[in-house]
Amino acid sequence: MKTSRRIIAIVPAAGVGARAAGPGAPDGQPLRPKQYRHIAGQPMLRHAVQALLADARVEQVVVAVSAEDPWAQAALAGLERVSCLACGGATRAETVANALARCGAEADDWVLVHDAARPGLPAPVLAALIDACAGDDTGGLVAMPVADTIKAQAGGPAPRVARTVPRDGLWQAQTPQMFRAALLRKALAHAQVRGLDITDEAGAVEALGLSPRLVPGSLANFKVTWPQDFALIEQLLNRP
Repeated sequence: MKTSRRIIAIVPAAGVGARAAGPGAPDGQPLRPKQYRHIAGQPMLRHAVQALLADARVEQVVVAVSAEDPWAQAALAGLERVSCLACGGATRAETVANALARCGAEADDWVLVHDAARPGLPAPVLAALIDACAGDDTGGLVAMPVADTIKAQAGGPAPRVARTVPRDGLWQAQTPQMFRAALLRKALAHAQVRGLDITDEAGAVEALGLSPRLVPGSLANFKVTWPQDFALIEQLLNRP
């Protein structure tokens, strides 16, 4: 399905990925964030960007990095339809808002926001999201229905179960998340003014009283978060 306006993707890549921290950097050198760790022969960030470029409807991919980032240009070298902006903020929401302000997206353009740490995004999942959101007034996100039993943690020095949370109707959010540029700008500004703890773009849109569309994702599209995740994503990306 064709959309009436452009589709611009934003990849916030200004974080350091402390939970997935690998070997330390040499003395005097900055620690290499997880998005630049090599997986299947190239940086994880490059895999994530290439997954977005797989759909020709994505006109441009904007990678938002910190001003002190020395790795992005080399990691993205040679990729067409890709630009890099040194506009990283203190939070993910701030980074995305900064990129939105500088990427040239017009009010009615669609904006896809995708995690740099999700290099396994399958092309059919991206296509399904674009097709589903193109005719939707709000936009939506890729997500997976929760399959496991969910436990809420009680307080105290040792983790214990406080209660079991019913999983019916629960979804685990993934990315990309797709919204009109004007709506996303409004949602992020609204969340900032009210001091809301926003961990994804859909959460900011929900805070406006809207209900983003849920589009089934893929287990391959998991977020590389813990050190052991690197071996798993390496196996997935190396599959023929």
